[in-house]
Amino acid sequence: MQNEQLKPNFEFIALMASLMSIVALAIDTLLPAIPDIGVSINSFDPQDNQLFVTMIFLGLGVGQLFFGPLSDQYGRKPMVYAGFVVFGIASVICLAAPNLEVMVLGRVLQGIGLSAHRTIAISIIRDSYSGDYMARVMSFITAFFILVPVVAPALGKFILDHFNWQTIFYVHLFLGIVLWIWFWKRQQETLKPQYKVKFSPKSFISGTKEMLRHPETVTYTFVSGLVTGAFLVYLSSAQHIFEDQYGMREAFPYIFAGLAISIGTSTFTNGTMVMRFGMRNLSLAATVAFSLVAICYVLFFWNTPNPNVAILVAFLFLQFFCLGFMWGNFRSIAMEPIGHIAGIGAAINGFVSTLISVPIATLIGSFLEDLALPLFVGLACCGLGAVVLIVLSRRKRLVFLSRH
Repeated sequence: MQNEQLKPNFEFIALMASLMSIVALAIDTLLPAIPDIGVSINSFDPQDNQLFVTMIFLGLGVGQLFFGPLSDQYGRKPMVYAGFVVFGIASVICLAAPNLEVMVLGRVLQGIGLSAHRTIAISIIRDSYSGDYMARVMSFITAFFILVPVVAPALGKFILDHFNWQTIFYVHLFLGIVLWIWFWKRQQETLKPQYKVKFSPKSFISGTKEMLRHPETVTYTFVSGLVTGAFLVYLSSAQHIFEDQYGMREAFPYIFAGLAISIGTSTFTNGTMVMRFGMRNLSLAATVAFSLVAICYVLFFWNTPNPNVAILVAFLFLQFFCLGFMWGNFRSIAMEPIGHIAGIGAAINGFVSTLISVPIATLIGSFLEDLALPLFVGLACCGLGAVVLIVLSRRKRLVFLSRH
């Protein structure tokens, strides 16, 4: 492992952020095109069309189970290359999809391919850094990567206005090829030969047992699932809320961008504060605030019509500002004790959190018809559940430290 105090250069941060960002690009550029895609494949139910978003997350979760452990055997770079190939094939399937089922299949396969990028980017970071310094690096990378959701919906709408929804997938493919060349030319293999682990059911089971030995890893994996599930509801329903409930199709990309900026701002702030206050303290405070904002919305607007759009956006802005102090820290805390099995560890962490988040998003999303209220009920429930798990974990950790 590299020295923890060795500062990453800008290119490393940009490349890792780009690997993770192509996931957001594949999701967010498509949001303005969801109604058009639905018309093309004869799918007119907004709740069915939310599957274009939620199912790519299912693929992200499943794919990690393979790419993570395989990267511990063959190295990080070959698995990223394999992910690019799967993503390319899946994009072609989406382009040729005649109906909802085939489109959903293509989106699941896209998620499987992209899971290599996200999981292995985290493994490469964990190969190189640990502790609060890893959390700081993750914060800067996440802040960089948040720029994609800021511009992606506007890019998708621009493409849609001047070409068609199929062109969005062609843009994905082009940018994927550019990123592949950059990664191939500039990123070194970070998995040292002595840390290679042959992939087998036995190694996977032993890796799972090793993770279960670390209560914090288990706790923050579940917490990540709850919070990701809550956010996934917003991600899959934002187009429906702002375009259908509020009739703001033209303004939607700009509203989405503004909310993404709130996450990016707080994530960057987290990178500057985490070395001073610690990732555990910051993430707990942010999770409490996240829950309180959602609870306030539920109390204020229970049994009432949707509020003015400015009020809705203000609540969401505060909600997402908290997320910047949560995601990177949750993942860093979960990964900290398992650096020696970073590939399998990142895979299981991502799979379990996705396994939790997708059903949560699907369940809450089914209530989103005429009001935004169910979104905040879901955010409140998931946030409170996360707070309870974190508090219990901290108590166990303090007891353990006092005994040792």
